[in-house]
Amino acid sequence: MTSGGRMQELRLLCWVVLVGLVQACPESCDCGEKYGFQIADCAYRDLEAVPPGFPANVTTLSLSANRLPSLPEGAFREVPLLQSLWLAHNEIRRVAAGALAPLGQLKSLDLSHNLISDFAWSDLNNLSALQLLKMDSNELTFIPRDAFRSLRALRSLQLNHNRLHTLAEGTFAPLTALSHLQINDNPFDCTCGIVWFKTWALTTAVSIPEQDNITCTSPHVLKGTRLNHLLPLPCSAPSVQLTYQPSQDGAELRPGFVLALHCDVDGQPAPQVHWHIQTPGGTVEIASPNVGADGRALPGVLAASGRPRFQAFANGSLLIPDFGKLEEGTYSCLATNELGSAESSVNVALATPGEGGEDALGRRFHGKAAEGKGCYTVDNEVQPSGPEDNVVIIYLSRTGGPEAAAAAGGGVSEKQPPGLLLLGKSLLLLFFIAF
Repeated sequence: MTSGGRMQELRLLCWVVLVGLVQACPESCDCGEKYGFQIADCAYRDLEAVPPGFPANVTTLSLSANRLPSLPEGAFREVPLLQSLWLAHNEIRRVAAGALAPLGQLKSLDLSHNLISDFAWSDLNNLSALQLLKMDSNELTFIPRDAFRSLRALRSLQLNHNRLHTLAEGTFAPLTALSHLQINDNPFDCTCGIVWFKTWALTTAVSIPEQDNITCTSPHVLKGTRLNHLLPLPCSAPSVQLTYQPSQDGAELRPGFVLALHCDVDGQPAPQVHWHIQTPGGTVEIASPNVGADGRALPGVLAASGRPRFQAFANGSLLIPDFGKLEEGTYSCLATNELGSAESSVNVALATPGEGGEDALGRRFHGKAAEGKGCYTVDNEVQPSGPEDNVVIIYLSRTGGPEAAAAAGGGVSEKQPPGLLLLGKSLLLLFFIAF
């Protein structure tokens, strides 16, 4: 056979393969062209999985009214040219990461009337051409603040009849083309976190139908109240201040000491307090409180001796009953409520009497010590080596012992002044520079 004949045969083979790809269709579906679109109709086929074998040029795929339980990664890898995908009235509970990401040309996506509670929101970042998104009548409880950040072409969004309790402020801000939003019949918590949405809904040009059905489910006193009739709420973002109260008059030296910090927080609703402690030995995270008023560990908190190494009380105080070199480091208090978070930090360094030194994290400090009544005091001169080296320097005349740990067991009462505590008549002198 001549080279020309071989070339002709190769072209014929390529043409046959191409025609086969165009005409391929899963056995349970109907594929064809209609109104200039390549359509694959797999609706009402009792399918329990997305079938393989679709033509690569399919632009519209209907899998509605089947029994699909989930959408796994790569479920639509065969049809990257899809513009419309219909998946309503299935039994989908989970949409895995990578299931929708390959569909960069998708314009219409219908996932309504399913059971979706686990959704890969990050896949929407790839769907920048999307104009219609129907996710109504599912089990969604949460939408990330940046879920729609790439959907600048989206015109219609349906989130009604889900289980949404709140919405992060700015959720709809990226949707600059949005003209229609349905979000009625969700069990909204009418607390400070939803106030922004009420204001936005009353002022936006976006059409929001059935606003009489956008109501409060909680708190109980507001149940059934329409969101657009919600009265102003006393709301404020958290503020944090780490405080202490040095008082050494009449104190007697005893072996051992307790370091105590107090996190004074404000905000409405009342912020949750979290401690982040960075020591040379690692990081400790404490969701306050972890002890009761008596200093003993709360149920579920692991503590070898019944008292945790770091004791976080409900009133915002943090005690370290046996403070030593291993407890040096950065102590941060984080307060969070529905409106945001705030943080305050301080570095704590232990020093023996002398002309300064270096703490356990390698920071240099300078402080002139003078001998007093059996103890050492510090003048008001601390020179951190850098802008982030604000330091609490502790000068002690004696190291801690077992008696101090026993004295620290008294804990912190709710009425006790916040800040530095001299427990068991142990003496603790601090020089404090707040962040």
